[in-house]
Amino acid sequence: MLTSTSPPTDGDYDGTDGRWARYAFGDGSRGYTRNLVDEGNGKSNLLVLVWSPGKGSPIHDHGNAHCLMKILKGNLTETRYEFPQHGSGEQPLRKISQKTYKENQVAYMADELGLHKVINEGSDFAVSLHLYTPPNVAKGGCNIFDEKTGRRSHVPSCNYYSAYGQLLK
Repeated sequence: MLTSTSPPTDGDYDGTDGRWARYAFGDGSRGYTRNLVDEGNGKSNLLVLVWSPGKGSPIHDHGNAHCLMKILKGNLTETRYEFPQHGSGEQPLRKISQKTYKENQVAYMADELGLHKVINEGSDFAVSLHLYTPPNVAKGGCNIFDEKTGRRSHVPSCNYYSAYGQLLK
């Protein structure tokens, strides 16, 4: 488990208090880990994602869910793409934008904004807090996309690496 040495603070939560650290299980052999914090009465889920150095996610959609992402530690680079056009055959995905988010910055993602991938280009683990509503990806998976062909593959289950601060086997 990753640790934080920041002392608790009063007022609005900004991540520097380190309360997230007990949920931050990382695994350098993976691009990232998904660590469940709360299931929000079935209407949302709150996750801490731990991103391995030099690794990240594949290009993916969000299963018709909205996602807020707050950077808790390190920097994460997000690259957004247009959805592939139906009936256009295999074509490379078209990049829309690229932005690096730093500690305490917040990003929003939904399928209406396209596809994206997130990468930790740093040399240490990065950590982000994600709120998904509804929790569609946890229930039904998502689609990943090949950057060169635009080909879609369904991932039926996006498993958790830990839940409620306990490592899952």
